[in-house]
Amino acid sequence: MSAIDTTPVAPLTVIGEDCSALARGAAILGTGGGGDPYIGRLLAEAAVRQHGPVPVVQIEDLPDDAVVLAVAMIGAPTVMVEKLPSATQFAEAVRSLAAYRGVTPTHLACIEVGGVNSTTPIVAAAELGLPLVDGDGMGRAFPEVQMVLPTLSGISATPMSLSDEKGNTAVFDTIDNRWAERLARTATVEMGCSAITSQYAMSGAEMKESYVRGSLSLCVRLGEALVDARAANEDPVAAVADVLGGQVVFAGKVTDVERKTVTGFARGTAHIAGMADDTGREAVLRFQNEHLFVEVDGRARATTPDLVITLDAETGEPITTEGLRFGARVRIVTAPADARWHSPAALELAGPRYFGYDLDAVRFDGTTSPGVRA
Repeated sequence: MSAIDTTPVAPLTVIGEDCSALARGAAILGTGGGGDPYIGRLLAEAAVRQHGPVPVVQIEDLPDDAVVLAVAMIGAPTVMVEKLPSATQFAEAVRSLAAYRGVTPTHLACIEVGGVNSTTPIVAAAELGLPLVDGDGMGRAFPEVQMVLPTLSGISATPMSLSDEKGNTAVFDTIDNRWAERLARTATVEMGCSAITSQYAMSGAEMKESYVRGSLSLCVRLGEALVDARAANEDPVAAVADVLGGQVVFAGKVTDVERKTVTGFARGTAHIAGMADDTGREAVLRFQNEHLFVEVDGRARATTPDLVITLDAETGEPITTEGLRFGARVRIVTAPADARWHSPAALELAGPRYFGYDLDAVRFDGTTSPGVRA
């Protein structure tokens, strides 16, 4: 059961040419990572115009023997600012994995709901004429291959394929999902720090056990709530927090951003000087592709695996880690992750200590979740 209410008013049934609400919501759930949502939207809309709308299937409606392949971009989101994927990479990654496994896929899926990885699977689904599952493997975005709920269910990431814009493809078959991350990340760096991957092949029964339901519908709901709030002269940031069951925890101006691409990740920190009710205080965001945690006046206010989201203070538009700039006025929203992320095994997989921070996980509301010590 997800801690986030992903039950939409009207479940998504088809993805047409207008992906604006979906892309906007995906950027929110990307927690600062996942790549430029505008680029993902353009790729998806172009694919739908060329090949036609993409049907969307609810997880409950999947046959137990369905063959579902996940599609995603792997690499540093900052690279997409200068190096766009080719339109053929997405379907090629699926074809490569399907051929290696000797299967015919019946459905495609998002492995993460954040950023471009909510929209790029649309490109593959449109070209291949396959339906897309309304769900994802984490309910947010995380930076590493193994950081998905299917890992906790014992589902293997591999065999997994990689495809780059030059036409190279590769397939990895590893002993566990952390080795999949290590080898795929090394190959991705050689491919120019970004590639397209197909991974986590699952049956419908496995997906019902391990996936987060209604993720794409939630993206649309978030995007529409933000736009509707602006149109009604209401607070769009509060509207986003309300949909997610989260909190607005800080408002301020970005005073410094340090970021660098290291081993295929965009790593860094951003310092934010408080404004309005937060005048005289400072928040610090720490990220590895996605925001890992926010601290206020030197104390962790919320950490991974819960969501830390940076929005434009006035418009509510999501700001990615590569989009953070000096002088930007932002508000920070924290929101609950899927409840499964707070199990001991999940915290070992994606809690603060995994990323090298010696602190227990702090939930979106400031309470402490017992951590796992190395």
